[in-house]
Amino acid sequence: MASNTTKHTFKIGGEFEVNRLGYGGMQLTGSGVWGDAPDREKAKKVLQTAVESGLNFIDTADSYGPHTNEVLIAEALYPYKEGLVIATKGGLERTGPNQWPVNGHPDHIREAIEGSLQRLKLDVIDLWQLHRFDPKVPVEETLGPVVDAVKAGKIKHVGLSEVGIDQIKQAEKVVPIVSVQNLYNLGDRHWEDVLDYTTERNMAFIPWFPLASGPDKMKEKIQEIAQKHEATTAQIALAWLLKRAPNILLIPGTSSVEHLLENLKASEIELTDDEFQTLSA
Repeated sequence: MASNTTKHTFKIGGEFEVNRLGYGGMQLTGSGVWGDAPDREKAKKVLQTAVESGLNFIDTADSYGPHTNEVLIAEALYPYKEGLVIATKGGLERTGPNQWPVNGHPDHIREAIEGSLQRLKLDVIDLWQLHRFDPKVPVEETLGPVVDAVKAGKIKHVGLSEVGIDQIKQAEKVVPIVSVQNLYNLGDRHWEDVLDYTTERNMAFIPWFPLASGPDKMKEKIQEIAQKHEATTAQIALAWLLKRAPNILLIPGTSSVEHLLENLKASEIELTDDEFQTLSA
């Protein structure tokens, strides 16, 4: 199913209007998402160019680095431009490069929220997302400190990451959920049902790894459509996502200004219904 017209903005929680093409900060870290960006000045330039180009939604997490990504965002962009929404996540620990143990213990969540507020230099986090459900801790307990932070005015809206519909419903009994961040792209549509559920409920759906353009057998189709639009295959993959559903917010990450500007041009590409169907088949 495609949305009929590609609206360029979406209101998170019915409140924060953001451009549907945002930026994910994960790549502005060291190898294995461990340690600081190898070239901090270049990394800051990417963030500054993103905001100067009109992008107003940035996604990060306390586990990127860990902590270095949030610090970098504040250094590059604080004081923040009016209307800029910074979403962060908590609920993972880092024990080394590419290692992400889940920790949903309330003490850890409480520390994560306070740490993110300090590192991002924020009084309130516009969108805080639980990185993963912890199978060892009931989600009601995990979300306890999140509810407290919402009541205290430290968090405005709450989201989830890598969840199924039942898990969303479970969390919704504890706190209103306005966004879901799952793996989804042209080549991996495992969470199709979750996307449809969020679309019906007007929740933001934030696909991570959005640039993947699918299996080899699709390459020819994508290249053909890309040539028609004088675009790259990555831009077509992003344009397909924007047409797929009106609640999709994209957060392609990159450590290069050139690549960032290239990604942003995807919002100018209007795929025809036929092109959309060809890619969706």
